[in-house]
Amino acid sequence: MSRIEELLDIMARLREPGTGCPWDLEQTFATIAPYTLEEAYEVADAIEHGDLDALRDELGDLLFQVVFHARMGEEAGRFAFDDVVAGICDKMIRRHPHVFGDDVVGSAEEQTRAWEAHKARERQGEDPSVLHGVTRALPALVRAEKLQRRAGRAGFDWPEISGPFEKCREELDEVALALSEGTVDDRADEIGDLLFSCVNLARHAGVDAEQALRRANDRFERRFRSVEQRLWQDGRQARDADLAELDRLWEAVKDEER
Repeated sequence: MSRIEELLDIMARLREPGTGCPWDLEQTFATIAPYTLEEAYEVADAIEHGDLDALRDELGDLLFQVVFHARMGEEAGRFAFDDVVAGICDKMIRRHPHVFGDDVVGSAEEQTRAWEAHKARERQGEDPSVLHGVTRALPALVRAEKLQRRAGRAGFDWPEISGPFEKCREELDEVALALSEGTVDDRADEIGDLLFSCVNLARHAGVDAEQALRRANDRFERRFRSVEQRLWQDGRQARDADLAELDRLWEAVKDEER
């Protein structure tokens, strides 16, 4: 028995009525989906930290998620793991005719255009919008960038980075107006527009917005933990300091990093 067959057998036993794991038996596609997303993020986190041992483990966890969904699909009589594998094999061969056929592609950029053309042909008969297929389940920053790229391919895009830069300024002014005069919904809408514009600016700057925010989160966590450690040395907690002191410690930590 191969190791993948062993994994499939483990999953089948976990889902076996009467003898399987009660928790696994209760799960559905919907309840497992958040875990699937979480495992994908943990893969990304291992890559960001250059931890190949963790990456190996996290890829295993992500593979288990695929096996879990495939098992539930098999129980529903809709598809099994082999169908999942066959589908992706067929798709990769079909979308890489320059590798598995006679087409010639000279660069990665040409390949990207060819890939999108293949996808467009496959979508014929479906929703004709260029935005079709950008799933709502994506993280908001990732989905914003994908929507913008799709619209850009149809010609709806700023020709220069100055466009999205000025748009951010405009949206910031609208946020200020909503804060002074608008409702809670108005504030949410305007802040949403500002975030969307920031993603557009990041895209034109060649920056992955999701990755940039993740890095900002890491910087904030690292610096705030350093602030806490300075306070702990005096036997205090962050809540024991006023904002002015916290800000002074924050700036001191930033200076040290520089």
